[in-house]
Amino acid sequence: MSTTPAVSARQAWRQLMRAGARVSGGPTLPTRQQPQHQLRQCQAAFARQASSLAASTSRRATARFSSSSSSSSSSVLRQPLARRTYSSGPKPPPRTSGNQQIKFWPFLIVIAMGSGGYMLLVSRRKDMPPNADSKAGSDATPAFSPDDVTVLFVLGGPGAGKGTQCARLVRDYGFTHLSAGDLLRAEQERPGSQYGQLIKDCIRNGEIVPMEVTIALLENAMRATLDKTADKKARFLIDGFPRKMDQALKFEEVVCPAKLVLFYDCPEAVMEGRLLERGKTSGRADDNAESIRKRFRTFVETSMPVVRHYEAEGRVVKVDATPPPDHVYSDTREKLRKALGDKF
Repeated sequence: MSTTPAVSARQAWRQLMRAGARVSGGPTLPTRQQPQHQLRQCQAAFARQASSLAASTSRRATARFSSSSSSSSSSVLRQPLARRTYSSGPKPPPRTSGNQQIKFWPFLIVIAMGSGGYMLLVSRRKDMPPNADSKAGSDATPAFSPDDVTVLFVLGGPGAGKGTQCARLVRDYGFTHLSAGDLLRAEQERPGSQYGQLIKDCIRNGEIVPMEVTIALLENAMRATLDKTADKKARFLIDGFPRKMDQALKFEEVVCPAKLVLFYDCPEAVMEGRLLERGKTSGRADDNAESIRKRFRTFVETSMPVVRHYEAEGRVVKVDATPPPDHVYSDTREKLRKALGDKF
């Protein structure tokens, strides 16, 4: 009983080997009657046959793989050059469709913001108070020397009576009266003037004319006066100027330093009544209630800082302009004598 399974298995194995030998043409396995050394020779031959069969199978598989790779490579080579990619280099950027367009609105926003910032900077620089050291640090030489030219700025609100008092000082003391307002009004009526319309708009709206225009007109008028004198010396009452601090500094830098400021102080209610009365016969476009109030606001906001600046330097002669003109003139002469001497 114990040997039957082994014999049956051995017989089955031999039958299988015989069948393989017949199919492959190799040697036949020995039978039971053959010697043991023949059995070992048969087994060795069978092993060589199996190894040869495995090598043949491997060669056929390699040939099939090479053929497949060759066909795949040829198909890649047949593709268009633009579609091939290489792992060794960077991938090309994706192609964009032809209907995509460059968007310009971000650039427009940047330009608008830059322009707005620049305009804001310019506006702020215009509104900045003038630099008190601008004159000291400037290399400009005034057109006239204080030894030859005496300048008195005559300031006061609209209707304070500046023109009336200046006319009397001209009569009695030989001053030359230059009214900035009169010069501007004459310039706006001069044929061919490039500043005519600008001056009209500023006067109508109660605004200040650009200082470059006013200073140029004053300097030209002063030079015309000096050309008529033998000794090239003169004294000027400049009425209604400067209206702003930058005008004062620029005038002293370019034209001539001022000796002092003659300031006529008067309440707005009194000045408004005088201007409305004057407007009945003056024909001036700014002698109306609306323009008068605008001029009051402009004077308080822009001209009063000029008065305070010169007052801090001790160069202001202040006169109360509320009384009648004769009384105001008497007070003016008395205070000028104290400031300039008996023979001012």
